[in-house]
Formats: sequence, structure tokens, C-alpha cells
Amino acid sequence: MEILVEKDRYNPLLKRRELHLKIVYWGEGATPTRQAVREKIAGLFNAELDRIIIDYIKPEFGKQEAKCYAKIYDTHEDLMSIEDDHIIRRNFGGKGEGEGESGEE
Repeated sequence: MEILVEKDRYNPLLKRRELHLKIVYWGEGATPTRQAVREKIAGLFNAELDRIIIDYIKPEFGKQEAKCYAKIYDTHEDLMSIEDDHIIRRNFGGKGEGEGESGEE
């Protein structure tokens, strides 16, 4: 899997780096998972996995390429306070927020 940065912007108001990426995955079959893309971004941008959110991965028809929008927050606390719960569950598989909810019930 190869990741190409199309647009890289820092948003000081929301304390995050916003990335528009193109993912090329020739010969790998299916579209890469959010976890695989998060791990690759963590390696490329020297960021911890708990600060990275993948908003969407949109495959292009007839190609083994996808458009992706990712965000790297300054801290994990900023991520938890700004992002919606369903986006956090998609990226972290229900851990963190899900554990707190089950403890309250």
C-alpha cells in the first residue's frame, strides 16, 4: 500500500492536522482497513495511533486507488472532545467510549 499526500493543512482552532490522501493498493485485493491505513499514517507522520482518525476511505471505481481524509490531533483528549462518538467507534472498534458506557449502565 502506498499513500500519497494530496493536501496537508494544520487547523489551529481544532488543534489538528488535516490530510487528504490518495491510497494506491495494487495487488492487495480489497480496500485497506481503517486500522491498516492508521498504522501507515502513524509511521509516515510520526504520530501515535490514538491521535489519528480516518474520516472516510472512498475507493475509485475500476482502479485500485482510494481517496482518504484523515486527521491527526495534537492530543488524544482533543480528539475525544471534538470527534463524534460514531467516528471514534469506527476507528477504535468501540474501545474507550464503549467501555465507559458499559460501566455506567
